[in-house]
Order: sequence, then C-alpha cells, then structure tokens
Amino acid sequence: MSRVRARGAIRVPPAVMRAGARQLGRRVLDPGLPWDVQRRRLDRLSGSSPLPHGTTLGKEVIGGVPAEVVTVGRARPGRTVVHFHGGGYCVGSPGLARAWAAGLSARAGCRVVLPDYRLAPEHPHPAALDDACDVLTALLGEADGGPVVLSGDSAGAGLALATALTVRKRQQKTLAGCILMAPWLDLSADRREDQDLVRRDVLLSPDWLEACARAYASPSAWTDPSVSPLRADHAGLPPLLIQAGSDELLAPDAERMAASASAAGVDVTYTRWPRMWHDFALQPGLLAAADSALAQAAWFVESVTAG
Repeated sequence: MSRVRARGAIRVPPAVMRAGARQLGRRVLDPGLPWDVQRRRLDRLSGSSPLPHGTTLGKEVIGGVPAEVVTVGRARPGRTVVHFHGGGYCVGSPGLARAWAAGLSARAGCRVVLPDYRLAPEHPHPAALDDACDVLTALLGEADGGPVVLSGDSAGAGLALATALTVRKRQQKTLAGCILMAPWLDLSADRREDQDLVRRDVLLSPDWLEACARAYASPSAWTDPSVSPLRADHAGLPPLLIQAGSDELLAPDAERMAASASAAGVDVTYTRWPRMWHDFALQPGLLAAADSALAQAAWFVESVTAG
C-alpha cells in the first residue's frame, strides 16, 4: 500500500490536449508497431495526470487476477467501482485510469478496483472476460460487500458491458450500475463508413481498431454478444451511464447503446460532449470537460449505491 503525494491541478487548453492526443495516436496506437512496443510507449505516459491529496494505491489479487486498488480518504464501507482500462484489448494497464479512479474515489467516497486483465494477442477472447468475471464474482461474494458498480473506458467499456451481461445470465447478485466511457461495443462495425468522423478522431484509426479486433477474436466471432455486447439483448441491465465525445470513431456505439438499452426499459443517462476526442474523460484536473464528466460519474455512483 502506498500513499501518493498530490500534484496541483494545471488546466491545459483543449487545443493543446487535442494535439497531444494526436501525437499519442500517431506514435503509440500505430498498427505497424509490435504490440510490445505500443505497450511500453503507452505505459510511459501512465500516471502523468495529477492525483488528489491523500490518494492511496494498493496492490491486490482479486479472484486470481492482479489489480490496483485506489482510494482517497475514507471510502464508504462496501461501495466499490470496478473499472476496466481501455487499449483495444491489446495494450494498456491500470495506470491509464489511475487519475480518473482517484478523482472518482475522492468525489464519491468509494474504492476503485482496476483489474490488470490479460491482453491479446497472447490471451485472446475469452481470457479478458474470464478475468473480469472472476474479479466481479470475488467482489460480489465478499461477506461484508456492498453495492458494486462496473465501469470501463473504450475496450474496457465493452468488457464491462459483456461482464454485466454475463452476471445477468448467471443470475448473480445484482449490480448497482454500469459506466460506459467512450465505449467500443461492436467489433464488427466498419469504422471507415463515416469519413468525416475518421478525420475528426485525433486518437483512433480504423486500421488500429481492426488490428486490435483481429488480435482479440476471430472475425467469425465479432458478432457474438460476448465479443460485441452492443449486439446483445439489453433488457434487465442495471442503470447505465454512457459518456462519449462527438469527435471519436466510437461515438456511434455510445449512441446505439443508449437507444437500445432505453428501448429495452433500462435506466439510461447518455451524455455527449461536443468537440471532445476519444477518452478525454481520463484527464481530470487537466481538462475542464473531463472534470465535468468525472462529476457526472460521481453523481451516478452515489445515486445507484444510495440504498
């Protein structure tokens, strides 16, 4: 367990953040680079955002899966958020979401669990889903466990939704809610169809997403709801918070998911931030729009766990 010294929040103009995201897309999320090179470059950038005062980072093994546990101050007993990091199922680590997790813990009084699930292509589907379900099963089985909210960004949001669908199928203890940030929910979708959106997305490219999809699962499996949970029946899901930027390739997934879940009778809150890029919400303390998205996530966690 380690306590992290806070750094002062420094607002960065959106134009500068956008330029940085563009460089990240070009220099890291490049389908021409080996996966290990992408991982190393991305990991170097992890933990660069400011953390709130009193942030504590712990390492645990939950359900056989290594995880980072983030708390700030005194978390409400039993209030847990499990967040799956993004990275196309092929790159990324818990550190990518650490600043967001700390901010959420500070605002909502919860502990945030960041599982270090297995990555493709070394561990293709269903390895990540198996890890996610094992973590959730362990947390739901805690004797003094309280409400659990699932969360994820990008591919991690797809993993969170697939896990929520598995919980529904197994009729396990009910989840309190699910947060889907910039979700990648349909691996079979042609991301080249909307060329205007392709040009506006400064971080993701159709080629990189396709490379990730092929590494994660065979194309014949892309329409399977456990791989592309947008294609599932969404009735019976817990309350959903869906967040997206208007300038990202995955924005259509967020919109389609909000419409499908709402039509199925699910309590859905869907917010789309104008002129924001993919995963902008992971930069709280640096970007005003990210602070707004974090405040909404904290409100959601407090609302669905209030009972």
